[in-house]
Amino acid sequence: MSNSSFGQSDNRPDRKEPPTFKELLEEMDANEDGKLSEKEVKGPLKKDFAKVDANEDGVITEEELKNAPKPERKERK
Repeated sequence: MSNSSFGQSDNRPDRKEPPTFKELLEEMDANEDGKLSEKEVKGPLKKDFAKVDANEDGVITEEELKNAPKPERKERK
């Protein structure tokens, strides 16, 4: 399970946990290679792709997502 906050949220407004890597793969892994390329990702993960792709090989693996820095949250007013 991933503890990173990157990725798409689902349709449940009460969801507090970020999606797991498996959930992200099911939603975005178009070529079903078990990795997420920059072309496949969307949402906050796309914006922060370079931060998550630690070895800069153009794909995000489960390990990279798990070790990704948490995104900065905007302060609520």
